Amino acid sequence: MATVTGIELAAVLFGLACVWLTIRQNIWCWPTGLVQVILYVIIFYQVKLYSDLILHLVYIGMQIYGWHHWLYGGKNQEALPVSTLTSQQRGFWILIAGLITPLWGFGMAKYTDATFPYGDAFTTVASLIAQWLLAQKKLESWYFWIAVDVIAIGIYWQKNLVLTAGLYSVFLILAVIGLLAWRKAFSSNRSEAI
Repeated sequence: MATVTGIELAAVLFGLACVWLTIRQNIWCWPTGLVQVILYVIIFYQVKLYSDLILHLVYIGMQIYGWHHWLYGGKNQEALPVSTLTSQQRGFWILIAGLITPLWGFGMAKYTDATFPYGDAFTTVASLIAQWLLAQKKLESWYFWIAVDVIAIGIYWQKNLVLTAGLYSVFLILAVIGLLAWRKAFSSNRSEAI
């Protein structure tokens, strides 16, 4: 268990750095996030949170994609600005989360020895949506992160991943700060375009 604690501490530190850099729209959020997700693949395998493990395997590719997209995804391959979803797009992503979560949870409950299969499924599905929206620099990514953080805190506390539960508590606070900072950046970008 001491190995997991050391790995967990490193993952926590890289996670905090990643979110802080993300709030500041600093490109270094992606390589620090890449280290964090690799460490969590190891942790979640050891504690049998398979949905989280799968999520973090996907995150590896998404970290690389987000890194590139933030650098070159804007107009004329410039840095990407913060933007928002349309009402229809928001509804689409909420519907996707509402449909896939119970299906994923059912599969995990029926075919694995996963603990908290439905809560774990929600954090997985909502995190994938949040991460995709984050790579697109969509303001709404923070709303999904807030929902994920609230559920994840309870799950990790119950699994005795105290450092990780603490990390997600800090993530929750940082997600609110990120939402406010990105909202301000979006408003600023919009007023500059006028």
